[in-house]
Amino acid sequence: MLPVVIAVLLVFAAACDDKTPRATPNGATSAPAITTGVPSAAPVASAAPPSSAPIKVPDAIAAQHVLVAFKGAKNADKKITRSKADAKKRAEDVVTKARSGSDFSALIAEYTDDAATKDRQGSLGKFTRDKMTKAFGDTAFALAVDQVSDPVETEFGFHVIKRNQ
Repeated sequence: MLPVVIAVLLVFAAACDDKTPRATPNGATSAPAITTGVPSAAPVASAAPPSSAPIKVPDAIAAQHVLVAFKGAKNADKKITRSKADAKKRAEDVVTKARSGSDFSALIAEYTDDAATKDRQGSLGKFTRDKMTKAFGDTAFALAVDQVSDPVETEFGFHVIKRNQ
């Protein structure tokens, strides 16, 4: 048995070292095939070449958001007295809770300062990138569906965005 194993290894080693091109049935040449001498049960699939097709970015997406405003932010309710630093910390707390599995709609009900979307569970509906401030639109469109953003600062305050579609 040992002489057979040695013979198979020698044949394999010779095939690996053989750099001589081989003729194909149509007369072209190809690199030598490496075989192990062991029949294969199934052909080996080769990896597909990387796709050169561009990734299609949607024209519009749907998202929800929590807005944490601070004193002096655009359209902020006059009753809001929190500082910008406090608003950012509050938004970071929302992110932590959302990523830990808390219901995003419940977080909106508890934390948002956006009176216009609070009754719709923070839903912004479907929108195009250019309908939002640049920072908001760029972040929202970069998210995967169901992903929650880090706090995004705009002139309105700090947003925590969850992409829905």
